Amino acid sequence: MPVPDRSRMPSRLAALDERLEPLKRFEFTPARTRGGQIAQFLGLALVAAVLSSLLVLPAFLGAGATAAAGASDFNALPADLHIQQFAQNSTVYAKQGGQDVPIATFYAQNRQDVGWDQIAQTVKDATISAEDPRFYSEGAVDIWGTLRGAVSTVAGGNVQGGSSITQQYVKNVEVEKCEALTSQKKVEACYADAAGVTLQRKVQEMRYAVQVEKTYSKKQILTGYLNVVGFGGQVYGVQAASQYYFNTTAAKLDLAQAATLAAILNNPANLRIDQPDNKDNGAANGYKLTKQRRDYVLNRMYVTHTITKQQRDAAKATPITPTITPTTQGCVAAQQYNAAFFCDYVRDVILNDPAYGKTGDDRWQTLNRGGLKIYTTLNLDLQQVAQASLSKYIPGSRPGIDLGASNVSLELGTGRIVTMVENRAFNNTDTPVDGATAVNYNTDEDYGGSQGFQTGSTFKAFDLAAWLESGHSLYETVNASQHNFPTSDFTNSCANIDGPDWPVTNDEGSASRLSVMAATAQSVNTAFAEMGTKVDLCSILNAAKGLGVHLASKSEKWVETPSLILGTNYISPLTMATAYAGIANNGTVCTPIAIDRVVNPDGTDHAVSKTTCTQGMKPEIAAGVAYALQGVIKGGGTAASANPYDGTPILAKTGTTDHSLQNWLITSTTKVATATWVGNVSGSTPLRSLSFHGVGGGNVKFSIAKPILKAIDAIYGGDAFAKPTDTVLYGDQVTMPDVTGKAPDAAQKLLEGLGLAVTIDSTPVDSDQPAGTVAASDPQAGSSVSNGDTVTLTLSNGSKASGGSTPGPTPSGGTTSSPAPTNGNGNGNGGGGGGGKGNG
Repeated sequence: MPVPDRSRMPSRLAALDERLEPLKRFEFTPARTRGGQIAQFLGLALVAAVLSSLLVLPAFLGAGATAAAGASDFNALPADLHIQQFAQNSTVYAKQGGQDVPIATFYAQNRQDVGWDQIAQTVKDATISAEDPRFYSEGAVDIWGTLRGAVSTVAGGNVQGGSSITQQYVKNVEVEKCEALTSQKKVEACYADAAGVTLQRKVQEMRYAVQVEKTYSKKQILTGYLNVVGFGGQVYGVQAASQYYFNTTAAKLDLAQAATLAAILNNPANLRIDQPDNKDNGAANGYKLTKQRRDYVLNRMYVTHTITKQQRDAAKATPITPTITPTTQGCVAAQQYNAAFFCDYVRDVILNDPAYGKTGDDRWQTLNRGGLKIYTTLNLDLQQVAQASLSKYIPGSRPGIDLGASNVSLELGTGRIVTMVENRAFNNTDTPVDGATAVNYNTDEDYGGSQGFQTGSTFKAFDLAAWLESGHSLYETVNASQHNFPTSDFTNSCANIDGPDWPVTNDEGSASRLSVMAATAQSVNTAFAEMGTKVDLCSILNAAKGLGVHLASKSEKWVETPSLILGTNYISPLTMATAYAGIANNGTVCTPIAIDRVVNPDGTDHAVSKTTCTQGMKPEIAAGVAYALQGVIKGGGTAASANPYDGTPILAKTGTTDHSLQNWLITSTTKVATATWVGNVSGSTPLRSLSFHGVGGGNVKFSIAKPILKAIDAIYGGDAFAKPTDTVLYGDQVTMPDVTGKAPDAAQKLLEGLGLAVTIDSTPVDSDQPAGTVAASDPQAGSSVSNGDTVTLTLSNGSKASGGSTPGPTPSGGTTSSPAPTNGNGNGNGGGGGGGKGNG
């Protein structure tokens, strides 16, 4: 067939002939079956319909004035494309050396939008040359390219070319909207509308494309196209593709790399270059299919005069050598900063926070598609110290015990979490790894999977608060002897606590009577159990709850029996650190936060939930509790070995549950509170039976915490704690009256009337007071005593009383060999040779 001479044709006909040239070379492959022939006929009818529709498009599509009637129908189609923000990577940052460092990335599609000036000219030229050579010179719709695509679809041909870049941009934008949907049915329906092979969809695509070109410049359209298109797998946009395939940026791509990416665009599933073992397109054959398409792109660039022959030939001679650099999805990447568990906590915070969307699906979309820059509170320098100290002593796994350990620190007054580490590596895959877990031991179940741990004696801080709130004082003395406590001795206005006696023991022996200050420093269980008989157990729980204490798992219920005094509820380390921060902050507790700031892709600030500070405890009560807890970490206190002795005032409380299954140390300065936990994740192996790097399991918490406290103090320092009032220290002071010579019951009545407790020594002593009367008191008469203090009375045996040296009556019901007096009126045991009256 002779080739027509276009130079002799009218310009419009010449242009039409040039556009029809690809179709002249197109060969239809006849269908081999009757059904196929019918399908092919219907397909060609569809093509004819497409062609017919083109004849009635507006004049700007090249149809001429005869399209006036059809134009109104075309223009009536929806024109506003509603271009949404493309899915982009969200990045989590932490501070290191005062600088923001990216530690993790979240994405549904690995995409990072870039601007026009951030894309190499070679990429722009390669894309236009291969996909739409007339992009700059013609309108929104490539009519003949669209027709070629339709013909190729129905006839099975392999003609190059298709829609314009603007049309492709429209289609990708529509598909991107589908990706953002959460319902599978909606996604499928959306795909059918956005990418289905129908005349209606194609005409609508053209309509959108026309409006896009009226609204945006060619630069904006090409930039948008290069940001939205897929390059295989989860890689979207030219920036992510440059990083993934060549470990560079879109601005630094060389010619061969740019042509390779433009080649991949033609068929990302088949032409991607991250499958080296692919027999059709892999490393062994030099990525044959991709190279063929890349060389085609280079030829097109030469034809369109964007590169020289020498540049083309040099690029074609360059082998395809990808440098695959994955952008790790999720918190695994943060493991290199020992921050994977903190990262996972940040993720859970976002997924639970309505600030990021109304529903869980909405919040997931915000995190994985929103392109957020998430600036967190974590201090990587302190994090490194904390992880190093923890890992020095506690391995990720150990035979015979399901061993866990953690450390978390947060600022007072801001709630900002500055460290969060644990002994195990992070693994959130379905494949178990020894010494690894996805459970965050520092946090609640909703924020990391842990159900918390029994807190042991660290809960005594709240016992102290209830004790002081009820009017008792720190220097009041209590019975610390070991014995069973009848449940009937306790009161809980919030719950029914009927049950058997409660046996309470101490780790070591202690004095029978102790001040509350001494009982706190030495963590004497029996003393605190005795204190619990004098307060409402409900007030202890309320003191804890006032400082934000809650159970780690919402499915659990509070232990409300007397054993709560010694820390039998399951609470997370972060919650306990937060409560102690409240104590050290004069009773003002601030909810913990992990995120300082979130920035949207357009540079605006995203709403962030701030810390909420409340007065959870009266300042004077908090001052008293803090005063007592300072004694714990001084000489003689149970936590003294953890004190860094760097001049920073510090308070602390240790906690050890039965059989040392769980071991705690919680500390606070006026700047930062820290909780360290070591124990059984599950099972019941006594830690005191183990040794860690030469340190006993019951004491290893001190060795872990000390370097961390020292590093924190070096950055934050600290001030003196508020001083407690005399009332908190000593209670309401009264002068001890002189009760010598009085009958025991009369002395007891007098002292109890002054708000004092009374005990009577069962062994009489030599005294000049009548037998059976009070010989002495401790404290002595004239001393200042506090409301609630206990006075011990010692009775006289009458040996030095005037009128004889025969021992007087005993108050306990005992008898002597002397005849019983005829007029004794005590407790029926008023003996005595002198016939005196018993006052027992």
